Amino acid sequence: MTLTVPRLPLLSGLDGYDANALRSDVSAGLAIAAVGLPSAIAYPAIAGLPPETGIYASITPLVAYALFGPSRRLIVGPDAATMTVLAAVLATILATPGVTTDRVSVAALLALTVGALCLVARLVRLGVLATFLSRPILTGFFAGISLSILIGQIKRFTGVDIEAEGLVAPVLELAREAASIHWPSLLLAFGCFALLQVARALDSPIPGPVIVVVLSVLLSFFFDFEGHGIAIVGNIPEGLPSMTLPRMENMPFDTLLVGGAAIFLVSFGAGIITARSFGALGGYQVDPNRELSGFAAANIAAGFFGTFPVTASDSRTAVNFTVGGRSQVAGLVAAAALVAVLMFLGGVLRILPIPALGAILAATALSLIDLGALRQIWRVSRMEFVFALIAMWGPIGLGVLNGVVIAIAATLVYILRKSMYPHDALLGRIPGRDGFYKLHREPQARPVPGFGACMIQGSLLFFNTDYVQARLLKIAEALPAGTRWLVIDASAIPQIDSTATAMLEEVCEELKKRGIALGLAELHGDARAMLHRAGVIDRIGSDMVFTGMEDALDDFEQRSENAA
Repeated sequence: MTLTVPRLPLLSGLDGYDANALRSDVSAGLAIAAVGLPSAIAYPAIAGLPPETGIYASITPLVAYALFGPSRRLIVGPDAATMTVLAAVLATILATPGVTTDRVSVAALLALTVGALCLVARLVRLGVLATFLSRPILTGFFAGISLSILIGQIKRFTGVDIEAEGLVAPVLELAREAASIHWPSLLLAFGCFALLQVARALDSPIPGPVIVVVLSVLLSFFFDFEGHGIAIVGNIPEGLPSMTLPRMENMPFDTLLVGGAAIFLVSFGAGIITARSFGALGGYQVDPNRELSGFAAANIAAGFFGTFPVTASDSRTAVNFTVGGRSQVAGLVAAAALVAVLMFLGGVLRILPIPALGAILAATALSLIDLGALRQIWRVSRMEFVFALIAMWGPIGLGVLNGVVIAIAATLVYILRKSMYPHDALLGRIPGRDGFYKLHREPQARPVPGFGACMIQGSLLFFNTDYVQARLLKIAEALPAGTRWLVIDASAIPQIDSTATAMLEEVCEELKKRGIALGLAELHGDARAMLHRAGVIDRIGSDMVFTGMEDALDDFEQRSENAA
């Protein structure tokens, strides 16, 4: 027997690889590193982490995903929304009495937790979780996250420590502390922010964040920003990150698991949206279950090398597509370029002004607000727009971590609302045609005398049985005098639970009192089995359960003839 060893996804992606592909990947990798460096330094500030952790998060996870990730062109790294949720989780854990673990170690533990959750989800094929947070709710949630990030930049823009939380209170506190504003920092921040907007509007070939980092470092060097009171990044450790197990003493593991689950849900949901968007652009399918393997590897690598949870990066992946990256070799080149930055340019990056990083974060936050998507949701569904607003309000009004709970709760309410009121329709025949048609949709359709027919569109479950029972009895009341049968077309009822079986039994008994026999047609196998076990088929009568609506009508007509 021959033992077959599965190939790494990276090696599978190199089939037919040639010199032209290598040149494209090298160019793409250098571009990814250039675009990723500003955000790698800026994003850790959202969670109060040192800037080098962002560079580490752009190296080791990138290598791990390149080896184990299924997509040839997806790039992982720090993500603003994930960092904001991480900041809230870190605050909760570090506020727990007795916790002495440092902030970086807790972030690394959370990365390992997210990686482990990805592996568990992969084993039980829970890639469907990627679609748990609907697009309207994610759109609203990210808009709320972006506003939280914007408020969080007040200190970096002004140099003023803000204690208040929420959306309005920090602005009011800044107004009271206006005398403490460091105006050179504010002017520098607004200048960098304006430069970012101009570069974006002009579609600059050099990304705006790269321009801001290079220009602000040069200005900081020539005009001694540190000496003039403008905060700078400070010393960045040179050399490669070392592999180590994060400290875990006195760690509240229940809080760690809950926080990791919140980060996992948001980061995986956002990451799969990015993966699918670029998959559609590149003409390939994205399998969420396989992506879980890549995300697991990336986050486990992040945890063991002292950094924080990561996910798919839309900006870096976009650069990879634009420049023409062919495989995950581009990601390996980007990681190598960032290693070179750590080893040789740490002294240069130390004088990078903090207001410039604040401007990059503010511009990133604005890009998370998708006004076009919100307008589209408003046009398509007012109710979904309401849920988007609820998800937006969560991070702003109750904090980011509670905002995740609000988004999940809004999703559950949205799902329940969709299922609580299944549609129904009366059915009839069109002369000269086979089949049954909805009376409200087909003007030519007419009800069959003595034969009531209706359709229920949706599962019959405990939370909607009262509504369905009321609808069926109302339909029965409206049937013309002399109607002897009411047959339910069950082709659109995929599931029936025990509460629904009891409801159907009650409807059957109520209809009998009115001289109407209840029938069922086109039952799904699982639904039929449930009704058999509950004894409902026996109560209705096996002769009133039909393969299809045509069979039910034929049987009704035959019995009517026999009775005549």
